[in-house]
Amino acid sequence: MPSLHQSPRFKIGARRGADASWSPAFSAVELTQAVHDNLRNLGLDVLEVVNLRIMFGVHGPAEGSIAEQLSVLAELQRQGLVRHIGLSNVTPAQVTEGRRICEIVCVQNHYNLAHREDDALIDELARDGIAYVPFFPLGGFSPLQSATLSEVAARLGATPMQVALAWLLRRSPNILLIPGTSSVAHLRENLAAAELNLPDDAITALDGIAAGRRSS
Repeated sequence: MPSLHQSPRFKIGARRGADASWSPAFSAVELTQAVHDNLRNLGLDVLEVVNLRIMFGVHGPAEGSIAEQLSVLAELQRQGLVRHIGLSNVTPAQVTEGRRICEIVCVQNHYNLAHREDDALIDELARDGIAYVPFFPLGGFSPLQSATLSEVAARLGATPMQVALAWLLRRSPNILLIPGTSSVAHLRENLAAAELNLPDDAITALDGIAAGRRSS
């Protein structure tokens, strides 16, 4: 697995509309253009990691073959324009299909303390040394809110968001975090989560958050 901690990562396959919505942009022409645009704009000869975002579903991953789209990116890799390839917004079946086409070094999907549909996928990828990069690790546009999370944070003298990040880091060794931040203070707060020790009883309590949401 490449050193994704230091490697710039790019995501292609979707475009932002005038109303701030996302729409698919993964024709062969659009994908090729996106890679060349990034190379030109950044003055690079090769993009280290490019994530192909699949847009079959509006509200999350949806089944469908990704062979056509991924083959375009694999060809750009053969041309030396892309060093490593990742997938984003994909189902486990699409990950399996993608790995038959080319080496996949990372998967970037929606995952956090309360949104755990990818539990089995994360474990499978960990066994094969493939990184998992959760987006919305702190809940996204609706930040994580849970009495249990707040109680654990208060007991440990941390913020709820630090606990949520620490839980992700403990969840699996292949998880890489890219939480967004708008200030240096927030960045330092996020970094401190790596030093936060979660005792076993805290992990048990936090694991129950997702179970409680599924049963409600």
